[in-house]
Amino acid sequence: MDGEGRPLLADKVPDHPEQHFTSGEVVRDVIMGVSDGLTVPFALAAGLSGASAPSSLVLTAGLAEVAAGAISMGLGGYLAAKSEADHYQREMKREQEEIIAVPDTEAAEIGEIMSQYGLEPHEYGPVVDGLRRNPQAWLDFMMKFELGLEKPDPKRAVQSALTIALSYVIGGLVPLLPYVFISTAQNAMLTSVGVTLVALLFFGYIKGSFTGNRPFLSAVQTAIIGALASAAAYGMAKAVQAR
Repeated sequence: MDGEGRPLLADKVPDHPEQHFTSGEVVRDVIMGVSDGLTVPFALAAGLSGASAPSSLVLTAGLAEVAAGAISMGLGGYLAAKSEADHYQREMKREQEEIIAVPDTEAAEIGEIMSQYGLEPHEYGPVVDGLRRNPQAWLDFMMKFELGLEKPDPKRAVQSALTIALSYVIGGLVPLLPYVFISTAQNAMLTSVGVTLVALLFFGYIKGSFTGNRPFLSAVQTAIIGALASAAAYGMAKAVQAR
């Protein structure tokens, strides 16, 4: 209670469970890996089938592409996460130096940030004083609210690389499975088209559910993109073969 008998914010206990989704980075990596894994080998297999390549050749080329694609995508994810972590460290060092060199200016910036949320000087003054007494909290506050940077997980780069690579492999094997069991490339391609389109629809639906988009619309969009990619590859192969 405050001096007037009103309950403080800290005295209020939430009466409902929080249901926020906090694994956005992992989901982003999975979406990136699976979507490319389903689409690129699918288009490659369709293109080779259009060129009348035997199933064994399509399967061999497809597996080679899945391996190369997984390594490439995983490396890209690692470098992106590593660059993000390096950028955060550079900005944190610069901000720390500014807090030491010009503390009054940095403290004034806290007030400017607080005023953007509608707080008056007499309301945010104690917060500024409290942060000035705690340099680490002050630094964390400036990184988040002034620069808009969240502290990255030290393991993020490796986790991102492995997640993207594994997701790419899982997605890439789906359109290639029919070529394992069906020796005729054209028949295998037709089966691959059906299986992959179902997988794309399912994946698009799940993606839409996680990202907050309309699941059915996401499913249709994902399937259309995959179908267009494979149709383009198949058409180009037929056109080249005709010449």
